[in-house]
Amino acid sequence: MTTKPFRFGIVSGFAPDLAAWTAQARRFEELGLDTMLATDPVGDLDPLTLVPAAAAVTSELTLGTFVLAEPFRDHRQLAWAVRTLHQSTGGRFELGLGVGRPDAGVRAQALGRAFGSPGERIARLADTVAFLKETPDRPRLLLAGSGPKMLALAAREADVVTLSWMPRTTEAEADSIVDRFRELAGNRLSDIELSMNLMAIGDRPAPHVARFAGVDVPELVAGGAVTVLPENVAAAGETLLRWRERWGISYVTVNSGYAEPFAAIARSLRAPG
Repeated sequence: MTTKPFRFGIVSGFAPDLAAWTAQARRFEELGLDTMLATDPVGDLDPLTLVPAAAAVTSELTLGTFVLAEPFRDHRQLAWAVRTLHQSTGGRFELGLGVGRPDAGVRAQALGRAFGSPGERIARLADTVAFLKETPDRPRLLLAGSGPKMLALAAREADVVTLSWMPRTTEAEADSIVDRFRELAGNRLSDIELSMNLMAIGDRPAPHVARFAGVDVPELVAGGAVTVLPENVAAAGETLLRWRERWGISYVTVNSGYAEPFAAIARSLRAPG
């Protein structure tokens, strides 16, 4: 379905200190990965403070956010910050935006910001996106979602769209989400880079996945979930090639605990022949 080249990114959500954070960035670049994406927050830290440090110790790695919670920031201050990052890194910054997880209301309140219902947050996000897109020389915009309102917004406005399916989503269920998005995107589809975020690579138990998803990796694998990629390099490569053909997904991300096996998969797909 797409001839877009693959991109491979790491989502980093923990940084005990600046030295550990910048060491991660160097390692991901050395592994040949394309992007390093900061969660919001990174542990308890502001990603927009950490991203410039990662940019300063790398030269080719693209930095981004996955994803900034719109309720945490004033859109004018945000526009200034992301324009600065985009220009000062020579275009190596990509902005991922979202409405915030359901439990993000506590932090929004601590920051003196309104949170609101999902519908209210999506409406505010749409206003923020409209404001940012008026900013000259802006970074590429990533939006993530699976619900109809977020998919519609992403189809209209995003440069990159992450299809955020649930942990247990099967290929058949993913088909329906992709079909819905294609219909919404219409003539824009070929201009959009489609992405997915993996929960794991391999079939070993992973406590961090179980805590987040409420289900551990072996059960996801047994159920045929598309959120887990085989650890075998050849099998993983075949799977990603098939998904790119089937769904048009060419940008794949996973959390930092799987950086080494993910880099091996990336190298196999970039190898000549």
